[in-house]
Amino acid sequence: MSDMGLVVVGAAGRMGQTLVRAIHSISGARVIGAVERTGSPHLGKDAGELAGIGRIDVAIGDDPLPVFAKADGVLDFTAPASSVEFAGYAAQAHIVHVIGTTGCTAEDDAKIAAAARHAMIVKSGNMSLGVNLLAVLVEQAARALAADDFDIEILEMHHKHKVDAPSGTALLLGEAAAAGREVALAGNDVRSRDGHTGARKPGSIGFAALRGGSVVGDHSVILAGTGERITLSHHAEDRAIFARGAVRAALWARGRKPGLYSMRDVLGLS
Repeated sequence: MSDMGLVVVGAAGRMGQTLVRAIHSISGARVIGAVERTGSPHLGKDAGELAGIGRIDVAIGDDPLPVFAKADGVLDFTAPASSVEFAGYAAQAHIVHVIGTTGCTAEDDAKIAAAARHAMIVKSGNMSLGVNLLAVLVEQAARALAADDFDIEILEMHHKHKVDAPSGTALLLGEAAAAGREVALAGNDVRSRDGHTGARKPGSIGFAALRGGSVVGDHSVILAGTGERITLSHHAEDRAIFARGAVRAALWARGRKPGLYSMRDVLGLS
């Protein structure tokens, strides 16, 4: 089978450049398109040169339709509204769409799920192998340790430029904890505490978000019991781990039936 031709959207951003470098370094994949917003100062530049890997003869453009039409897949770490739009284009082209975008609303997710009737969509709040393994461990721990005996708190920290909180990864871990407890996360989550909050509600899953500096991503799930505390953690040191996971997801999804998949599916952890 020939190399998988991938399009990077948001190609001039930090994550976009990381994706270009990751594709270039992984056997079986190649960059065949790069897309940026209209008006970007990087339009017309070579995506490889901008990413620091040398010329790859892929100019950054602002029209996704022509490059989607000739691609096998698209890698997308942009913004919710953009990801919904790109999912529609991927459905029209019947190609793979890997979505690492966070902050999607329920309405956004519904539109992406609808697009997955015609596209192979892999969507995850985190594309790293380690985080997805952590989610499995969190689910197992939450199932084994009763809510009456152990409280669950999720702590995350990211760089000062991150715009959504809690992070998509924190929510992924929260969903895993809720699945282990066999409850819905919605309605059992506590996103903030301020003032006289009263005692902690039994069975709730708490979130705390820290922002500052250049932190790529730190996540800890704390299971706090009486007289003992368990902490399951993951520390991301390089955003390249997310890019490599996204490329792996694209290669995995190629040739599969249309549908909405997760990184657990990609890693065989479902």
